[in-house]
Amino acid sequence: MLAGLVLALIAGSLVSLQNIFNNRVNEKTGPGSWSTTTLVLGMGFIASFGMSLVVEGKATFSLHNMEPWYWISGLIGVGVVICLVEATRLLGATFAISIVMTSQLGFALLWDSLGWLGLEKVPFTMNQLIGVLVIVGGILVFKLGGKREQQETA
Repeated sequence: MLAGLVLALIAGSLVSLQNIFNNRVNEKTGPGSWSTTTLVLGMGFIASFGMSLVVEGKATFSLHNMEPWYWISGLIGVGVVICLVEATRLLGATFAISIVMTSQLGFALLWDSLGWLGLEKVPFTMNQLIGVLVIVGGILVFKLGGKREQQETA
């Protein structure tokens, strides 16, 4: 359990860090997100392919047990990068990531509760809903509270 918590914390920090880096790459590559996405996912492919060859060797190419619909995962990654880059540009890193995290939590709750995508069905509880709503409330306080402070200083 502790290892899972540590890995989840690391993943969260890496997602935020990647989002900031992607935004900087987007500023240097031009107005469109496609070149940023190509560069970011291309570098990610090279790095992960190389590490896979080092760590797993020939097992890297053992894909016979993979369901055909799993292949769309890479396409989902394209959508993630493009949406995050644009959201960060339009909203700022903190606000964009807070919305992304809330969206992830809400959809994970939905997919768990319905047992979609091969997940074990987890009963939906009011505590889970309240938890998501508290986070949404926190985002609203964060965003709206900052606007009031800016108006008072102006």
